[in-house]
Amino acid sequence: MDLSTLEKWLWDAACSLRGPVDAPKFKDYILPLVFLKRLSDVFDDEVERISVELGFDREEALREIDEDHDLVRFYIPRKARWGSIRRLPLQGLGQALTDAVQAVARQNPRLQGVIDITDFNATTAGQRIVPDEYLHRLVQVLSKHRLGIRDVEPDILGRAYEYLLRKFAEGAGQSAGEFYTPRTVGVLMAHILEPEPGTEVYDPICGSGGLLVKAYLRFLEKHGEKQNDRLKLPSNVADVKVFGQDINASAYAMVWMNVVIHDIEEATIKLGDTMRRPAFVDESGRSLRRFDMVIANPMWNQDIPTEVYEHDPYNRFAYGVPPASSADWGWIQHMLASLNDAEEVMPLEEAVLLLREAEEERAKADRALDEVLRTLGLMV
Repeated sequence: MDLSTLEKWLWDAACSLRGPVDAPKFKDYILPLVFLKRLSDVFDDEVERISVELGFDREEALREIDEDHDLVRFYIPRKARWGSIRRLPLQGLGQALTDAVQAVARQNPRLQGVIDITDFNATTAGQRIVPDEYLHRLVQVLSKHRLGIRDVEPDILGRAYEYLLRKFAEGAGQSAGEFYTPRTVGVLMAHILEPEPGTEVYDPICGSGGLLVKAYLRFLEKHGEKQNDRLKLPSNVADVKVFGQDINASAYAMVWMNVVIHDIEEATIKLGDTMRRPAFVDESGRSLRRFDMVIANPMWNQDIPTEVYEHDPYNRFAYGVPPASSADWGWIQHMLASLNDAEEVMPLEEAVLLLREAEEERAKADRALDEVLRTLGLMV
């Protein structure tokens, strides 16, 4: 699926919800179902693979998988498979969708609190927030495209998240930049850092996890081998470990969706306020845990009271207390305190500085980014 097709598909999905849901909330209903459809379509691909490998027909392969869930990465119960979802009757659809995502979460503990974050049958003041007829239209739109292993890139969910934020969050006066970093900037940052086998990469304000994913994909691009049309890490190469924290519960769920859909096995993501209550501390509890690399895009000019810095129990702000009106210097000091080697930090501010000379020669920043990427051989 190319980008224009994806965006048209997501636009149609959003239009199916117009009326009962405010535009910034579209993603809360669309993304869990896109994720479910991706899992279901990949599950179908795995059923096909197993049927070929074992010489079974499809029903025999399904019976084998029903008895041994370890044959597939994520076991999708029958009522949650997309073939069943798209045939659900209109009446009671909201509860049926909620039951489906909860069933997936029960069968796959790693997906608990990730795929089942939305109650499609929720009410307010005794009325359904999204009536069944709107959900039915959404399901029919999402059924138009297959999201299997050979149909779309693994980054389908991240692209969808970015599009929905850009299109609808900013239209409502919010900043999409609070939640994600433009794709080309993230790719550039990952290529500058160049994670190696065994590297631990940390993002203290990870949003949807895009920067961690791009760092991992760069590592996989360099060290992975093609298997069944996908890059896989050889058994003799130490995996990269990613760590992240974010205060936003919706973004936290999105990080885990991104991690799962990209097959990142070594991931530790925490929910919470990094500046006030950092989740990654050392055994003493008085200093931050240190990582090999830090990659981040903090919200610029964030308001944080000076007492947070002045009474910090982790000794993060030895280089000066930032003003209450801008936490930029605070975030940079947090990143430095989280590093084994202070040279391996890549905040977005530094990436922007690297592009400043090019911006002076170009009318628009995106053209400057394209030129940098072409110079690095990352764009043709």
